[in-house]
Amino acid sequence: VTQQGVVLNETVNVTATDIRASNGVVHVIDAVLLPPESITEIVVGDDNFSILEDAVIAAGLAETLDEGGDFTVFAPTNEAFMALPDGTLDALLADPDGQLKDILLYHVASGEAFEKDVVQVRRVATLLDIPVTVEVTQNGVVLNGSVNVTTTDIIAANGVIHVIDAV
Repeated sequence: VTQQGVVLNETVNVTATDIRASNGVVHVIDAVLLPPESITEIVVGDDNFSILEDAVIAAGLAETLDEGGDFTVFAPTNEAFMALPDGTLDALLADPDGQLKDILLYHVASGEAFEKDVVQVRRVATLLDIPVTVEVTQNGVVLNGSVNVTTTDIIAANGVIHVIDAV
């Protein structure tokens, strides 16, 4: 709800409300509601995740994150990947079935964990079977003691994405 009225999915405005019908109520909107994109489609469509996109494709996980789910993805930005020590990213991309795949699986949890859920737990189990620790500080949510969650609850058709500032 904004000062201008009710907005659905951040872009669709409700233009008329509470029109009674014999079998329910109609609310008129000014655009077609489209279902959320998959996790993969969101990553591919955002230039801030181009390195993550390349890594997911190289590791053969794109189809899993596109069609599988529900997942919670802690998505590192390009800046997060670029902050890795010199040569690390190139080495990971050169061996996509090795450590790269493990690192990516460590960024994914089974099931949807929205911000309200994540802040209630101390650990999140990942697909790598190694948990990520969660701490809520006055500055926000911190994973593993040093990774900041910068954006939460990007809803996908098959899960939720939280943007993080480190790999």
